[in-house]
Amino acid sequence: MAKFLKFLVTLIIVLIIWEGCVRILQVDAYTLPAPSVIFATFFNDFNEYKVHLIPTIQLVILGLFCSIICGVVFALVLRIFSFLHDFIYPFLIISQNIPVIVIAPLLVIWFGFGLLPKLIVITLVCFFPITVSLLEGFERTDRDLLKYMRMMGASKLQIFTKLEWPNAMPYFFNGLKIAGTYSVMGAIISEWIGSDAGLGKYMIISQRAFMVDRVFVAIIWIVIFALLIFLIILALQKLVMRWSND
Repeated sequence: MAKFLKFLVTLIIVLIIWEGCVRILQVDAYTLPAPSVIFATFFNDFNEYKVHLIPTIQLVILGLFCSIICGVVFALVLRIFSFLHDFIYPFLIISQNIPVIVIAPLLVIWFGFGLLPKLIVITLVCFFPITVSLLEGFERTDRDLLKYMRMMGASKLQIFTKLEWPNAMPYFFNGLKIAGTYSVMGAIISEWIGSDAGLGKYMIISQRAFMVDRVFVAIIWIVIFALLIFLIILALQKLVMRWSND
C-alpha cells in the first residue's frame, strides 16, 4: 500500500506540472493537450469510443491464450527432447530481434486481414518469456530431490509431474506476467495493420484527425488493460501456488 501511495503522489505531481506547463506555455491542444482535457475526453466521449474496447479485449484474451499454448509447448518439447535445445533455442532468440511492426504487413499479405495474422503478431510478442521462464524453472529443479526420486524408482513422467512441473510454476507465472502486459501492445500493433475496430484503429483515426487527446485516451485504456491482466495473473498465481503448497 505504501508503494502505491508513493506512486499515486508522484503521478499527481507529474500531472500538475504537465497541466501547469501546458497552460503557462499555451501549448496547442493538437500538439500536447492538458491532462484536464484528456480526462474530459475520457469520460465525455465514452459512448463514442466504447465500441473499440471489446474487440481489443477479445483479441488480447485470444492472443494471450495462443501465446500460453505455444510457450508451454515449446518449453515442453525442448525439455523432453533436450538434444533439440541447441538447434531451436537460437531461433527463439532471433524471433525476438525481428521488429514485429515489420513482419505485420507480411502477415497480412500471407494470411489476409482476418483474425489469424493478429493472433500471430501477439503470439510472436508474448510466447518467448513464457518459454524461457519455464525452461529456467525446469533447469533449477532441486538436484538432491531429483536424485532421491530416481533412487526410489520414479519414472520420468512421475519426476516431471511431481517435481519439475511444480518447481517451474513460479517461473511460469513470472513469464506469464510479462507476456500478459506485452499482449496488449501486441494487440494494438496487430490492429494497426488492418482492423475495423479496436483501440489501435481508434488511435490511428484520432492521430490522422490531429485529435491528440483521443490518442491519450486510448493510451490510458491500454495501461488499464495491461494492469488488469497483470493483477489477474498475480491473483491466479497466488491461488495456484497456495493450492500446490497445500
